[in-house]
Amino acid sequence: MAFHLKALAGAATAAAAFFWCGAAAAQASAPPANPSAQQPTLEKIKAAGKVVLGVREASPPMAYALGANEKFVGYHVELCERVMKEIAPQARLEYMAVTAQNTLALVQNGTIDIGCGPTTDNTARQQQVAFAVTTYVSEVRMAVRADSDLNSVSQLGGRTVAASAGTTAVQMLRKQERALGAPIKTLLGKDHQESFLLMESGRADAFVLDDNLLAGAIATSKDPAAYRIAGEAMGSEPIALLFRKDDPAFKAGVDGVLVRLMQTGELEKIYAKWFTSPIPPRNLSLNLPMSGTLRQLIAAPNDKPLEAYLK
Repeated sequence: MAFHLKALAGAATAAAAFFWCGAAAAQASAPPANPSAQQPTLEKIKAAGKVVLGVREASPPMAYALGANEKFVGYHVELCERVMKEIAPQARLEYMAVTAQNTLALVQNGTIDIGCGPTTDNTARQQQVAFAVTTYVSEVRMAVRADSDLNSVSQLGGRTVAASAGTTAVQMLRKQERALGAPIKTLLGKDHQESFLLMESGRADAFVLDDNLLAGAIATSKDPAAYRIAGEAMGSEPIALLFRKDDPAFKAGVDGVLVRLMQTGELEKIYAKWFTSPIPPRNLSLNLPMSGTLRQLIAAPNDKPLEAYLK
């Protein structure tokens, strides 16, 4: 896959400021439709005195929990915090653990105000939610045990592969299966931690996911030296923060902050903190320097979906 980058209009206007500060944590699955979902997000935040951040429990370095969900951290979590503290500086930050499967529904019904996980921006999802300007570009690859004979995705025919439910890796495996003309047995984990365990335990030969998330899973495993990332990229994908559709004021506020972070070089510093420096809990570095593609996107920010960049 190749990315064709064109400069789009940059900065958007920042939104109004509100309320009081703090932090809380919560867990949820998709509830019934929330009447407040139809209320403009900034008005909803003002009325509630809080903003709800949708985070992940096990997606380092993008969004993950430390301890027993005592604190949520990561590259996208920090970007969300920076954005919300600027456009709603007095709002309390509340963190809700979500999954790849329920994120879109919880954004749509207004349960969470902004999704801070590693979500791919594609055309199908843009019919359901809105995305901010792209803040990461992932390569979908596979993690294997260090002693595995797997070195290429072309070897996956007849193998058992783990993937996380609700991720685009599942569709990529089906596409690869058709290209190989051989079956690939796919085992679905409810989250990345469970999917990694399928590979770690030997139930799966490989685990397919975004490269940064694979690197994070390996770095936080019991024995990082026992695993490696292998094979060529199955695809590249734009990753972005997300929020409810048809709320131009909120999107303008979010994009405005992100674009300023890009223009000042602050976003690159935040990237380095999570991708090329030691990160908790084990203080290991993922050693993933910023790609040329992401640098181009920072120079010319846009929220184009995956399909707009394909050949």
